[in-house]
Amino acid sequence: MQQATTFNIIRVKGSKAQRADDTITTEEPLELRLQYATSAGRQRKSISVTMRTPGNDAELAIGFLYTENIISGLSDVKALEHTDIKNNNVVMVTLAENAVPDVARLERNFYTTSSCGVCGKASIESVRMSCPIADTKDNIVISCETLFGLSEKLRNNQEVFALTGGLHGCGIFDLSGNLIMAKEDAGRHNALDKLIGAGLIADMLPLNNHILMLSGRISFELVQKAAMAGIKIIAAVGAPSSLAVEMANEWGMTLIGFLRNEQFNVYAGAERIDLKME
Repeated sequence: MQQATTFNIIRVKGSKAQRADDTITTEEPLELRLQYATSAGRQRKSISVTMRTPGNDAELAIGFLYTENIISGLSDVKALEHTDIKNNNVVMVTLAENAVPDVARLERNFYTTSSCGVCGKASIESVRMSCPIADTKDNIVISCETLFGLSEKLRNNQEVFALTGGLHGCGIFDLSGNLIMAKEDAGRHNALDKLIGAGLIADMLPLNNHILMLSGRISFELVQKAAMAGIKIIAAVGAPSSLAVEMANEWGMTLIGFLRNEQFNVYAGAERIDLKME
């Protein structure tokens, strides 16, 4: 699948202009359809259209269904296929016979874009859902030095970002700071769904002994998705939103922002970091 597209542009530098080729991140719609059993027979429903960077569509679909609490695990999925053979922009997920989705939730018909995954959800209460693996106790303590190296390691594994400069990335690290896997997408929430979907397929969940590193800001939805995967520590290059901080505090998560140049801010869960307070 094409993750980057080349365009002929005009590049201006000072008083001079010249034509040049530039590589841009590819963004295309992906429609997610669900097929599931009912008393009246099998039903099909389109539940989401998201603007994403092509690639890892299976992980994106599985991760989205899991973090939105539509499936409880990989065993709920019977089959997954691209039904739009020409453009690969439609994924059909067939649920197992005993996996019955909450149809009332499906009726609101998710719509996401590459810049916002939960537009219209204004508060924590409006998207509160069951996170069966989020509320677990731990004795995790990590060093500042471990955190300092995460951003560069993630950036070094963002292949498409290196070409385009226009892609969000996220990575899962172990508690020693070793990168386990990384995913990229034009949408930050899509990148995380791809990552969690890959973890679910690899039978890695819960990710409670791992660190999530984000290449941009920390939105509330990213914290919610991380909590669904059991992640306890989130670090990011950018800033968190107020709802992200509230959610992290409520669910006992560690939230770190502005992690760059060997410095960072701790917004929640400071007990998991070995700090030398002045």
